[in-house]
Amino acid sequence: MKYTQGSYIIAEKTAIAREIYSFTISCPEVAQAASAGQFVHIRANGFTLRRPVSICGIDKENGTLRIVFEVRGDGTAEIARLNKGDLIDMLAPLGHGFTIDKSFKKAVLVGGGIGTPPMLSLAAEYGSRATAISGFRSANAVILQDDFKKFGAETVLCTDDGSLGIHGLVTAPLEDIMKEGGVDAVYACGPMPMLKGVAKICSENGVFCEISLEERMACGVGACLGCACRTKRNDEEYFAHVCKDGPVFNAEEVLW
Repeated sequence: MKYTQGSYIIAEKTAIAREIYSFTISCPEVAQAASAGQFVHIRANGFTLRRPVSICGIDKENGTLRIVFEVRGDGTAEIARLNKGDLIDMLAPLGHGFTIDKSFKKAVLVGGGIGTPPMLSLAAEYGSRATAISGFRSANAVILQDDFKKFGAETVLCTDDGSLGIHGLVTAPLEDIMKEGGVDAVYACGPMPMLKGVAKICSENGVFCEISLEERMACGVGACLGCACRTKRNDEEYFAHVCKDGPVFNAEEVLW
């Protein structure tokens, strides 16, 4: 796993929803090495532990990464105080990303809440061959739908309270798409119950599925062993580490 540590200029900052921010970061060497599904580990001023944030977009030509994150505590609140032109301290790119197969004719990207951003870099890869199913609590939490459309992806929006899009869970439209057939792969990131449901549907339909797990982590590089998750390899239980072995796993390997 090749990564670097450095301070990089924030080229753009946008508030895209309540307490959700988008940063475009100028980091040419990181952008060249990055792939969809990896993450960055950000140092917040005044805090010892870094904060992991999924990579939302990769622009190798312009040498930039895009991250989208939600303020969930004091650390991310401190990061959100950074502005355009400020330096951001990152370890990046970290982890193993998604398996991208250009021969896939139909890929379904399932994002739940702040698990939606890493799906956007996959939409950039698959374009019109992708269908992005996104789930949020309510209309005021919805993000990135126009961004998916810019890449040519079909969008399906769900909200828990029915204030926008389909009233219900992302698993319902996923099941409908599966019934239509022709799905080559499903990729997902979001809350654990959502990922478990997505994995079950894919297993029942014999469709390749990769999921990105979220876990509290300290070092981000596999040294502290704090972000362990139960997986299986060769029919034996194995404790993998989200930061180093993931965050992306084949759904069949995860012990729910």
